[in-house]
Amino acid sequence: MGSERLQKLIAAAGLCSRRNAEVLLRQGAVRVNGRMASLGERADPLHDRIEVHGRPLALPPPPLTLLMHKPIGVLSTCHDPHGRPTVLELLPQEFRHNAGLHPVGRLDADSHGALLLSNDGDLTLRLTHPRYGHPKTYRVWVAGHPDRTTLERWQAGVPLDGRPSQPVGLRLLDQRRDATRLELHLREGRNRQIRRTAALLGHPVLDLQRTAIGPLPLADLAAGGWRPLSPQETTDLLAEPP
Repeated sequence: MGSERLQKLIAAAGLCSRRNAEVLLRQGAVRVNGRMASLGERADPLHDRIEVHGRPLALPPPPLTLLMHKPIGVLSTCHDPHGRPTVLELLPQEFRHNAGLHPVGRLDADSHGALLLSNDGDLTLRLTHPRYGHPKTYRVWVAGHPDRTTLERWQAGVPLDGRPSQPVGLRLLDQRRDATRLELHLREGRNRQIRRTAALLGHPVLDLQRTAIGPLPLADLAAGGWRPLSPQETTDLLAEPP
């Protein structure tokens, strides 16, 4: 796996956060091959002996990323203090105990569809940090029939919390007597952005499904189902978005 900064290796092993790992390094609690390590130092856990408070640092698990079809009513978190179901509980025991496996971003409890879970911190950063702008695709039923002006406002980006929103790719898919189905492409992920925007425009969301994350489609994965990503799918996710 090559050499990495010690604070990254300590965090990847699930011992603590990178920030707390930096504190350990400053305190002299980390040794590499018997020598006290310093902040910013690098090591290779396959060839170097790394100790924290005198105990060998466990090797981080191999990178793992899963695609899940999150059902409605399940939380996009690792643990809920109120005992509500979480996405980790949908996985077999061997994955629940995989150090560092966590949801990549969020999908609110009332929504369903594509959600990634990963123990790869670099992948998580690339997919969640606003500067990368990775697109996500949604299919949404909203109440009523938004007129052309309303759809154009949505496409232009509706301000939320006093801040502008990025433009939204929007396509009208279907209409029923009292509802409209839209396909949306977003490059930002503000809290409950689609639901809040739809409500502000007077057409509350009736159903919200995320159908793709970047180039990765949900396809026919059943609700509650999951599968590991192939190496090529992971590479495609990490590629610069168009």
